[in-house]
Amino acid sequence: MSKKLKKLNNFKGVEGPLVTIVMDGVGIAPENDGNAVYLAFTPTLDMLMSKYPHTTLKAHGTAVGLPSDDDMGNSEVGHNALGAGQVFAQGAKLVSNSIESGKIFTSDTWKELTSFCKNGTLHFIGLFSDGNVHSHIDHLKSMIIKSKEDGVKKIRIHILLDGRDVGETSALDYVIPFENFIASLRDGAFDIKIASGGGRMKITMDRYEADWSMVKRGWETHVLGQGRQFESAEEAIKTYRAEYNVIDQDLPPFVIAENGTPVGTIENGDSVVFFNFRGDRAIEISKTFEAGPEFTAFDRVRVPEVFYAGMLEYDGDLHIPSHFLVNPPEITNTMSEYLVNTGISQYALSETQKYGHVTYFWNGNRSGKFSEELETYCEIPSDIVPFEQRPWMKCAEITDNLITAIKSGKYKYIRCNFPNGDMVGHTGSFAATKIGMEALDLQLARILPVIDSVKGAAIITADHGNADEMYEIDKKTKQPKIGKAKTSHTLNPVPMIIYDNFNTEKYTIKSGGAFGLSNVAATTVNLLGYEAPEMWDESVIEIK
Repeated sequence: MSKKLKKLNNFKGVEGPLVTIVMDGVGIAPENDGNAVYLAFTPTLDMLMSKYPHTTLKAHGTAVGLPSDDDMGNSEVGHNALGAGQVFAQGAKLVSNSIESGKIFTSDTWKELTSFCKNGTLHFIGLFSDGNVHSHIDHLKSMIIKSKEDGVKKIRIHILLDGRDVGETSALDYVIPFENFIASLRDGAFDIKIASGGGRMKITMDRYEADWSMVKRGWETHVLGQGRQFESAEEAIKTYRAEYNVIDQDLPPFVIAENGTPVGTIENGDSVVFFNFRGDRAIEISKTFEAGPEFTAFDRVRVPEVFYAGMLEYDGDLHIPSHFLVNPPEITNTMSEYLVNTGISQYALSETQKYGHVTYFWNGNRSGKFSEELETYCEIPSDIVPFEQRPWMKCAEITDNLITAIKSGKYKYIRCNFPNGDMVGHTGSFAATKIGMEALDLQLARILPVIDSVKGAAIITADHGNADEMYEIDKKTKQPKIGKAKTSHTLNPVPMIIYDNFNTEKYTIKSGGAFGLSNVAATTVNLLGYEAPEMWDESVIEIK
């Protein structure tokens, strides 16, 4: 199959370069006091939304390959979709497919996991439910069954109680049947038990380094076996509910013990699987297991020599963890490959925080370029201070380099990412995020006249929301809970604006379309004067 684009018959494309600007973490949300995008002073963005053709794009859930529309998007899957023009299975679906095909169990990581603990214990840690947002209990069960088949003699499970993606007090609905399940596997040669646990918002599953004490409590519980002891998980749950009157996610940590001795501490020679597939709440515990003496988040007391693996690679830029069971999706027929094969020169730019997204993830989780001759990458080193202290980040420096690339005449297609809305949004600081948005808007004002000067055009979009919802939303009133910071991505759509002062009479944005990030690639090649490959999702524009 030829991976070369065919020219459109009725539109030769924009004369100058086409620039894609990804405003990372900038979604479209109700105009309220929790929306830093709305409340920031952004005259350029306001002008673009009022005067230029635009639509909204779905940037979460099934639109980016995640299992359900309750799943927030992220920068990795967002840039996969933007760069590939297609939706590939991510997260839960990816893991389920790997288990069903048996591919997970033929991987080198699985083989090392099961062989490393030959004389020790295989530990599973993760969110214990079928919520399918961070994990699924069926994945755990499949791995346990296969572990026994592969000769593992001892397994311990460390359960993180949900009550968030499933019913608030549903823990025993999972624990009791699971105890029956492992009892059916247990025999004289196979020793399997629940060893520890606690609520997901109390131990282990912190994210964005918001509260390392959660991870510390998890380490003490799972690894060191320190904490209040119970004979069973069921006893622990019932006791804590009576004493604390809290829902599952807030239950304190517990250790299962026999005769005063924890049944499942993590020791030298053991293997550990963190079976969550979603990355945000898996990164810190992975760092804790893998980091050397440079680790300073808390005193680990002792660090056992284990073989540690995650279900997936949770951070593709930093490669956390070092070992994982399911490879990223095999993404093929990406836009960059087609552009290179058509002879179109490209320039990709961001600062360190999102550099991998406009290169590695954009190109379908591919390290390296398709063409050294036709592709140029530029990375601006990010600040190493907390982003709320410098919310403008490196947006001015990104713009300096972007303007140089536009003026150079060397590149027909240019893409860049401004991380402000996402990285500052993750800090939870509303004031800083507002400043970050205003800094970004200043750069848009610098860029647009330069694009006009070379008769170019731009697609201005985002990969997911974040800055648009800086406080938790009250489920009843739908209003922001001012003061209760939200640091996560949102489920809101993102804008897609076409800035073009030279060709707007030649195409229109399709009406009534339910578009997602994957529709951007076809739109891009149309604006460059080419037909989109058949396997891509349709273009947002219709050539007249």
